Amino acid sequence: MIKRILLNDIQRRLFQGKVIILFGPRQCGKSTLIEDMLKDKEHLYLNGDDADIREQLTNTSATRLKTIVGSYKIVFIDEAQRIPNIGLTLKLFTDQLKDIQVIATGSSAFELSSKVNEPLTDRKFEFMLYPFCFAEMVSYHGYIQERRMLEHRLIYGYYPEIVTKGADEKVLLKSLAGSYLYKDLLMLEQIKKPLILEKLLKALALQVGSEISYQEIAQTIGSDGKTVDKYIDLLEKTFVVFRLPALNRNVRNEIKKGKKVYFYDCGIRNAIINNFNAVTSRTDVGALWENYIISERMKFLSYNNIDAKQYFWRTTQQQEIDLIEEHEAGQLKAFEFKWGKNDKVRFPQTFTDNYPGAQTLVVSPDNLEAFVMK
Repeated sequence: MIKRILLNDIQRRLFQGKVIILFGPRQCGKSTLIEDMLKDKEHLYLNGDDADIREQLTNTSATRLKTIVGSYKIVFIDEAQRIPNIGLTLKLFTDQLKDIQVIATGSSAFELSSKVNEPLTDRKFEFMLYPFCFAEMVSYHGYIQERRMLEHRLIYGYYPEIVTKGADEKVLLKSLAGSYLYKDLLMLEQIKKPLILEKLLKALALQVGSEISYQEIAQTIGSDGKTVDKYIDLLEKTFVVFRLPALNRNVRNEIKKGKKVYFYDCGIRNAIINNFNAVTSRTDVGALWENYIISERMKFLSYNNIDAKQYFWRTTQQQEIDLIEEHEAGQLKAFEFKWGKNDKVRFPQTFTDNYPGAQTLVVSPDNLEAFVMK
């Protein structure tokens, strides 16, 4: 089994008087991780997708919870976002059943976060799980083998089912992209135009690595800017895409309101546009590499509890840097991503003059471990 980086971190938080909440996309391995952690421990498993479980855990009482739990000391509630008023139910556990450790997973930050944030103030530990990452695969079968798989990962991504089954990746990814992308989203009342959502996803997939305009996308897909903004926000909260804003510190000619959108997984992105061609025959390999390495960096920062704000940088004269990170005390780190070995990179003088203390690094396949593992 491929060991997840978060396993030990979550295990250390058991029985500290707080609910453990694990967020992440559908099918990224949340249930498998928790089941692996609890394999030698007696526990009660409750699935929020089951109607009778939802009924039992909605508007419940401490007395009923004690009856449901019985002698178990660990309760695992899977897909907790499907349970109405789950935040109040989890609060009852922490306040009234103090010797019970509750672990809840959710595939929609929109639903679960909004339900637990207020009731569980100071009563929870939160973790975010992503599809497999480069570091986890290196731990599983070694750096050399994972490095050899890099082009494959750019095309098919890191979803556990895709990585572990190894065959029929195209069929599996298309199925995953459809069911996983839409199952949570279409349950939300805010999604009234699924066809627009599908067109929006394709437009975003085709513009990975490029600055986007909500108005331009809206014209392309036959919608309006507010709907595009709202749908991208929902896609972000269900862990399909994430936004990267422009860095603006009032340096002359810096763009002020730019934004880029990336996918959490390259395989999902490629499935949306139905392009599984090899890297050597693609025209978008630069954008794929950029998406891959930024998502890997996000996993690295998250798993290592590194607090850093991320941006891209561009001026009105089209000077650009792929990724800027702002760390503690305002320390800036600037990164350029290049797939080709012979690509020459020079950080714009406008940037280096105005941010003289910023660290710079060019990230290519030859040194990616320095960016996503150290």
